[in-house]
Amino acid sequence: MALAAKPQQNHTFTGQTDSDPLIIAQDLAVQYEGEKEKGTDYKSLIHNAMSFKRKSKFESVWALNGVSFSAYPGDVLGIIGNNGAGKTTLCRAMLGLMKPDRGSINVRGEVTSMLSLGTGFNNEISGRENIILNGLMLGLSREKLNYLLPSIEEFTGLGRFLEHPIKLYSNGMRARLGFSIAAALDPDILVIDEVLGTGDLSFKDRAVTRMNELVSGAKMVVVVTHDISFVEKNCNRALWLDQGRVVTIGESSTVTAAYREQVSERVKPGKKSFNIRETRTEKGSHKTIKVKNLGVKFKLGREPFWALKNVSFNANDKEIIGLIGPNGAGKTTLCRTLSGLYQPDQGSIKVKGDISALLSFNLGFNPLLTGRDNIYLNGMMLGIAKKEIRKLEKDIIEFSELEKVIHKPVRQYSSGMKSRLGFSIAAMLKPDLFIVDEALSAGDIAFREKATERMQDMLEDAKTVVLVTHSLNIVEKACTRAIWLQQGNIRYDGDPKKAVALYREAVMGDQKIENAMLKNKDTRLQHAVKKLRGTEYKIAEELLKEYLTENPSDLAVLIKYAEIAELCDDKQVAKERWSKAHQAAECYEENIPDEIEKILNNAKKKYV
Repeated sequence: MALAAKPQQNHTFTGQTDSDPLIIAQDLAVQYEGEKEKGTDYKSLIHNAMSFKRKSKFESVWALNGVSFSAYPGDVLGIIGNNGAGKTTLCRAMLGLMKPDRGSINVRGEVTSMLSLGTGFNNEISGRENIILNGLMLGLSREKLNYLLPSIEEFTGLGRFLEHPIKLYSNGMRARLGFSIAAALDPDILVIDEVLGTGDLSFKDRAVTRMNELVSGAKMVVVVTHDISFVEKNCNRALWLDQGRVVTIGESSTVTAAYREQVSERVKPGKKSFNIRETRTEKGSHKTIKVKNLGVKFKLGREPFWALKNVSFNANDKEIIGLIGPNGAGKTTLCRTLSGLYQPDQGSIKVKGDISALLSFNLGFNPLLTGRDNIYLNGMMLGIAKKEIRKLEKDIIEFSELEKVIHKPVRQYSSGMKSRLGFSIAAMLKPDLFIVDEALSAGDIAFREKATERMQDMLEDAKTVVLVTHSLNIVEKACTRAIWLQQGNIRYDGDPKKAVALYREAVMGDQKIENAMLKNKDTRLQHAVKKLRGTEYKIAEELLKEYLTENPSDLAVLIKYAEIAELCDDKQVAKERWSKAHQAAECYEENIPDEIEKILNNAKKKYV
């Protein structure tokens, strides 16, 4: 099987400006009233009564004010701006969920959206059942759902995880599920608000490919994101919002360059580039985390599923540890176990000191209470006395930069605003162990730098930080150490730059190998790729084994066959299979792509 080098793809799309616009906004304005909103659930009413709050009046807030623009078939429109700029409100107005207080917005065609990681999901039922539930809510017939279900399941790449209740899903797995449902409906306009930030490298690439398919069919995509590099690479136009107004709209490279410059000046006047400073500190001598042969399993049908297996590591004070790896690798499970939410099924875990964890930017918030009330609610849930929270309140609000909206109900907050508030609460408590699981993905670039510097400052007080993120740039610069998890096992533990390099090489190599297998007309290989994406390794292993009996020198398949043994933690079998792969490579007549060469070299150092 040929492993030909794949030419670099250009994902910048060109909108059809000579066609009639799909979206026209004219002087669009949406106002949030300065209401003294009371919670309508019992918990909110009790909280309000116990707080003895004074009734106060607040000024109304214009979330959007005089917004005008047009968007055309073939556009991939990136909407950027700081948290609270009005991006989420604009998406809701596009969908008809908010009525303009002034002006108008006209949308032509069928719209499908994914506005947040939790929207429309029932946490108690499985991923597959949520696909059906969301489809029915969107008005699809059962016949149409049955037709779409296999393609949606395949696109998610969640495999047997689809049998899990989604309360066990990480943010990245929720993003996979939500995007796959929305994109499969083939809408005229697909609106995505801050969900791709938690997707892993391979899924982002597939999401971009799907977006390409939509716009090539005269459709359009609207993407709200704080990943400015994503907008530069994958959007043909960008709209920059600030305080509810359009700063500029135009070619994505021009708009993003102006935005970066403005952010740099706002955060650090006179600074010409926006960069996270590299953490330079020696780890401390006190053990804060001891993990030995840790295993955590979930019931999945008749067979248990080990989310973590034989995980062992120690952590000291003055360390920022980055957890990296694909969606479903076990990162969120490890964070929840460190936090005490899950108990080990094997092995042991010991944590010294107080723990503060930010496991999701929605977790622990009552949407009917104001931001200020949620500060007290979260603090008391963490066991902090009310008088201590009162001392920290001003600093928390100031750090979050949400002074203008802190009196508003959290249900009116965007994902980025929730991210700011959650991080500010957790970080100000000065814990011995601070755990952040993908909660910064929705924060704007200015707040992410600010939050990263706060984590770096924690090291001066001999703290330990555990950070889960798919922003590999943050891992390389901010972390003092990185752990790469893959299918519940540690693949690498050490220098963050080396960890990121190895992880990138593995992802790129896997893509090359999978592409080579998919080009082969043998149905066993095509079926095996689907099973591999769904982490159903035993089935994929049998398919590859059968294929290799007839094609024993196929290098791509031999590599994948060896990797399966490695993922299943069978070191002896992995060693034997890698030996066969190296023998095949020595006889390979064509040039081996660099990514594959690196995979072979790394395996040779480890096994051969």
